Amino acid sequence: MKKISLLGSTGSIGANVLDVIERNPEKFQILGMSAGNNVDLFAKQIRKFKPRVVALFDTKKIPTLKERIADLDIEILSGEEGSVAVATLPEADMVVSGVMGSAGLLPAIHALKSGKNLALANKETLVIAGELVLREAQKTNSQIIPIDSEHSAIFQVLNGEKKERIKKIILTASGGPFRTFSFDQMETVTVKDALNHPNWDMGAKITIDSSTMMNKGLEYIEAKWLFGVNTPVEVIVHAQSIIHSMIEFVDTSIMAQLGIPDMRVPIAYALSYPDRFECDLPSLDLATMGNLTFEPPDFERFPCLRLAIDAMEIGKTMPAVLNAANEIAVQAFLEELISYKDIAELIHMVMQNHNPSPLKELQDVLIADRWAREETTKLVTVTH
Repeated sequence: MKKISLLGSTGSIGANVLDVIERNPEKFQILGMSAGNNVDLFAKQIRKFKPRVVALFDTKKIPTLKERIADLDIEILSGEEGSVAVATLPEADMVVSGVMGSAGLLPAIHALKSGKNLALANKETLVIAGELVLREAQKTNSQIIPIDSEHSAIFQVLNGEKKERIKKIILTASGGPFRTFSFDQMETVTVKDALNHPNWDMGAKITIDSSTMMNKGLEYIEAKWLFGVNTPVEVIVHAQSIIHSMIEFVDTSIMAQLGIPDMRVPIAYALSYPDRFECDLPSLDLATMGNLTFEPPDFERFPCLRLAIDAMEIGKTMPAVLNAANEIAVQAFLEELISYKDIAELIHMVMQNHNPSPLKELQDVLIADRWAREETTKLVTVTH
């Protein structure tokens, strides 16, 4: 039985992880869980899975959590320190990170430092500090197993292959809800419009990122760190989200991983790796799919994708700045403080105002992240 510490249990990834584990109780045991501020759902999850240790990031809600699970013999921790403690439980065989945004960085690094294998759904961890994260994994010989459907696809296709035989990685993108929108239509996009993804059921922030194609930009950066910074990565729009990604090898052979658009599939693979187990999910019926289409991304209508590629090419602290600016801009859009098109414009301005510096230690990332958040917040105020 594999013993799991789950970070971000109340988010969409965390909920799917728990669903997979609940369907396979003989294979997995939850030892630790962490969450942000959703006390109601967290308390219900704790009652169902009965971990030994739990952590709630929002310290103000700890009294409420203690009250909700007062009859259970469970250690309750709080804040960032609590998340790190859950990520480093000595008995855990694997840490699964479904934490949203840059908050997942510190627990992930500590998990790797403690020698844990890390199943990673939090793409920001590698986006903002890929160099540092890989360094820690190499020190302890820990493995990073991607959960994102695209990176899981690449990871699976590479099973038994050599990275040096890759000609290029082909990341597929759904194109989001505005794939066919004109420039004029993009001008009037509402929060409700942007939250209506055609294929995937995800949290609000990642759904907005998908609509701007920033999500694919972050995945571009993540792929570079996971599979080789010098490996060419191409993004192609595949509206049906059936082919999750592909690799072209040096002999021009292209291998792809296909499956239904359900996050429980790559989650199950990450949890069971290097094995596989039977999933109680519908199979992909290719005969009913019709046409599978492909088209190049439109960088003019979706400038966030270009900004992310540029940030990776610049390197140093620029990806951290890109990510932080995006988090603030997306939240401002969700709160209807800025327009949809303002998201990319704000990120571009913050990147132009940043003087990138080398990443020597974690503090360099944190300083760049804090600067970008403050800078973007100022610009949001001016825009609003």
